[in-house]
Amino acid sequence: MLRRAGRRLGLRTMRDLLFHLPRRYDDLRELYRLGDLGWVADGTVVSARVRVSVLRVEPTFRRRVQRTLATLEDETGSAEATWFGRRFIERRLHAGDAVVVSGKLRRFGRRITFDNPEFQLDDGTALLHAGRIVPVYPLTAGLTAARLRSAMREALDRAGRGYPDYLPDSLRAAEDLPPIGTALEDAHYPSTFEGRDAALRRLAFDELLALQLGMVARRRQRTRDPARRLLVDDAAATALRDGLAASLSASVGRPVDLTPDQAEAVAQVRAELAGSAPMLRLLQGDVGSGKTAVAAYALGIAAAAGAQGVLLAPTDLLARQHAATLARLLEPVGLPVTLLTGSLSAAGARHALEAIAGGQAQVIVGTHALIQDRVRFANLALAVIDEQHRFGVEQRGQLEAKAAGQTPHILLMTATPIPRTLGQVLYADLDVSTLKTPPAGRIRVKTGIKASRDLASTWDWVRHEAAEGHRTFVVVPLITPSDDPGADAADDLAEPIVAAETEAARLRELLAPLRVGLVHGRLKAADRDAEMSRFRDGELDVLVGTTVVEVGVDVREATMMIIEGADRFGLAQLHQLRGRVGRGTAASYCVLVSDSDDEVAQARLKAVVELHDGFALAERDFELRREGNVLGLVQSGLPRLRVASLQREEHRALATSARRYAESLLDSAGDLAPGHRELDDELRHGWLAAVASGEPTGAA
Repeated sequence: MLRRAGRRLGLRTMRDLLFHLPRRYDDLRELYRLGDLGWVADGTVVSARVRVSVLRVEPTFRRRVQRTLATLEDETGSAEATWFGRRFIERRLHAGDAVVVSGKLRRFGRRITFDNPEFQLDDGTALLHAGRIVPVYPLTAGLTAARLRSAMREALDRAGRGYPDYLPDSLRAAEDLPPIGTALEDAHYPSTFEGRDAALRRLAFDELLALQLGMVARRRQRTRDPARRLLVDDAAATALRDGLAASLSASVGRPVDLTPDQAEAVAQVRAELAGSAPMLRLLQGDVGSGKTAVAAYALGIAAAAGAQGVLLAPTDLLARQHAATLARLLEPVGLPVTLLTGSLSAAGARHALEAIAGGQAQVIVGTHALIQDRVRFANLALAVIDEQHRFGVEQRGQLEAKAAGQTPHILLMTATPIPRTLGQVLYADLDVSTLKTPPAGRIRVKTGIKASRDLASTWDWVRHEAAEGHRTFVVVPLITPSDDPGADAADDLAEPIVAAETEAARLRELLAPLRVGLVHGRLKAADRDAEMSRFRDGELDVLVGTTVVEVGVDVREATMMIIEGADRFGLAQLHQLRGRVGRGTAASYCVLVSDSDDEVAQARLKAVVELHDGFALAERDFELRREGNVLGLVQSGLPRLRVASLQREEHRALATSARRYAESLLDSAGDLAPGHRELDDELRHGWLAAVASGEPTGAA
């Protein structure tokens, strides 16, 4: 039906098309008379029933770009319609045609023009593109809005009303939800906004039910088999805790102890590791709050109990950093750390694999290399997963399967604080430990917002900092210009986005003789690590990169963080990037560069300027986000919801109801009770499959 263009949007089947939902709706129900348009404000989108009297094609000043003009008439007056670069218009529209037209009104003196309007022949068929509530869909190159709407109408006529309802009748009645066929019709072509809202409420509930079914099922499946009890006597536990405090003191050069939050977390972890029920705990904490020390304690308990513990990190760089930190904390208490990543030499990997299989390696740190088939554990009992949103459910399951018959204890770690209200829904199946105590000795990073045209003084300050022996990060959203999804957009006024490779080349010239390096995710891990090391060791003054620097090595001499296109980043990313500087004793700065005039985008950037507490920032982001992804949803390790918005109180109430139904629809093993074949099919193969599986968008 849509061939190649549809496949670019993931539309491969009729079901895919039916659940390709509009991103907004334009109310074009009121049909104006042309003679009344003189009272309508410039820029208003209006509809009119007209006849085409003249159609012509003219060249423009832009090379190879033509415009199509139509003169429109009705019994009250006339107007023009103009389309730029759309040669197909002259094939679809002819003089004498009766049409319904909808578009943005432009006034040039006394002349009125419809700007690039939608239109449809007024031949008695159902109106799709004008004169009604019109759905506006996400598109791709080679696919027009009119073509997609027509294909959607055909799909609804063929399969929409007859789509098998997968929810039990009793559930729909109790929640006052329309049948799925009715919901699909009214989600695409509503006759009223009330009908649309009821349809979207039904689809939102379905998403939230799938989310809750997935969480409850995985929790019940995990707890079917007991975990190994990691029992350590009080003396050994106290010795480990005191040893960690001593190692922390040695690493910072002054006496320190675990913070109250850390002390509470290690007590919770010890108690759960000693039980036969597998631990499933989330450890969330702000940048530098001490999550790694808690992880070290958990790994130390596992080793002291004669078992193996593993820390899984998403990148080679982060795995090496964790290995170095854990070695500083645990080796003084007699627990060596073994590293396994894809960048190890053949001899190094062979040695690590032998130690892991033989049980000599009790504390292991690694990347995805740990879940390869060749990795065999002697007695894996604990898995710590850092940046847990970067791993899919399947990957976590592969690691858990290496525990040889027993369910391992799991400690998930995230540096993305989740808003409290959101966490009540997302983490209903997790025990949560929160580290809120700010890192001791960290200085406040001065943060400001600048437009790209005002950066001359900023680059002067970069030169000043370099002269003082300090270093600067410059972070951009893209690696190359071709990575910008809007690069081929027809809108010539779209804001240009600077990419890493382009900016690195520009800054080498602008900041000469300063030494400028470049890192991004497509570099080989060894090359990326080498560039990071050069920056850390003072061989580079400026490091340009994408968000790979978010998990870079600690550079105490880094005092400036410049984030270009800052409005394109999430607040959690901006906060974590800011955390890369201010780790030494010198005054440090973060510059958020944005040319956006969007009010919400600017409000979010101002929140970063005002707030330095990651939890407070998460709450502010939750308040400011529009419909769509809320901070923490994708980054929490859960999939992106397409209809439901946990920002809305109504949808949070739906999530609570969905949780109740999920508990009753699943048996003790986490399987759907008999009699729900249609629901099972939708959860496995339909539009709800990604949500039910728990696969996060962008899982590594």
